[in-house]
Amino acid sequence: MAIFGRLLTAMVTPFDSNLKVDRNKTEELVEHLISTGTTAVVVAGTTGESPTLTSQEKLDLFRHVVEIVNGRIPVIAGTGSNNTAASIELTQKAEEIGVDGIMLVVPYYNKPSQEGIYQHFKTIASSTKLPVMLYNIPGRSVINMAVDTVARLANDVENIVALKEANADLTQMAEIIDRTPENFSLYTGDDKMTIPCMAVGGDGVVSVASHIIGNEMTEMINLFLSGENQKASALHRKLLPIFEGIFITSNPSPIKAALALKGLEVGGVRLPLVECNEKETNYLQGLINDLQ
Repeated sequence: MAIFGRLLTAMVTPFDSNLKVDRNKTEELVEHLISTGTTAVVVAGTTGESPTLTSQEKLDLFRHVVEIVNGRIPVIAGTGSNNTAASIELTQKAEEIGVDGIMLVVPYYNKPSQEGIYQHFKTIASSTKLPVMLYNIPGRSVINMAVDTVARLANDVENIVALKEANADLTQMAEIIDRTPENFSLYTGDDKMTIPCMAVGGDGVVSVASHIIGNEMTEMINLFLSGENQKASALHRKLLPIFEGIFITSNPSPIKAALALKGLEVGGVRLPLVECNEKETNYLQGLINDLQ
C-alpha cells in the first residue's frame, strides 16, 4: 500500500528577489506539481533548503501549502533535525496547522548510534498522531540507518508508516520491505532508482525531477505497474540524463534553474548554496531540449 501515492515531490522553496519565501510563486509551483502527477508534496525538506529556513518560515510555509492544496493531496512537513526536542516542538506545531504527515531525517553531524537513532525517531513519533516517514540519507547525515533499526521502528511504533531511502542499496531496500509490516511504504529518494526500487517491492519515489518531468515519471510508473516493463525501462533510460543532470551541482540549485528554463521562476538559493553558473545552466538547457 503506497500510503502517500507513488510520485511524491520534495518541493523546492520559492524565493523572491530578496530571498524571502514567495507566497505567490509557492502557489504557482504547488498547482504545477499537482497538475503534472505529484501525489504528495514534502515541504521544507533538503530540496526545500530546510537548513536555511527558520522555524517560523517553515511553519508559515506549511500553513500556506496546506491552504493551497486544500485536501487534494497529502502535505508532508519536513520537521526532522539533529535536535530531538526541537523536532518535537516543530512537529507538534505542524500537526496543529493541519499537515497530513511528517518526514524525519536521520540526525546529521552529531553521529548517534543505531540505538540513538531508534530512540530519536521513537520519541518524536510518540509526540504526534501524524503518520511519520523516516528519511535515510547517509550521503548527507554520514550514518546509514541499519535494516534492524528500520524494522524495529516500523514494528514498534504504530505511526511510523514509511521510509524515504536515499541509500541506493537494493539489498537493503529488499530486506527492509521483507521485515516491515505490509502497510509500511518504502520510497526511494533517488529518481534514477525509481524502477529498480519498485522492482524489489518498493512503492515509488520522493522525487526532485518531478518538478520538470512529472507527467513522464507518472507514465513510467504506470507502465511498470501495468506490467509493461520494457516500455517502462525504455522511458527510464530516456529520462536518465535528467535524473543525473539535476544533480550537476548541489541540490536544489539545478532544479531551480531547470524550473526557470521551463518557464516557472522560483528564485535563487540561499547561501552557502549558490546558483548555477552559465556552463551548468547551458547544460541543463541542453538536457531539457533533448527531451522535446
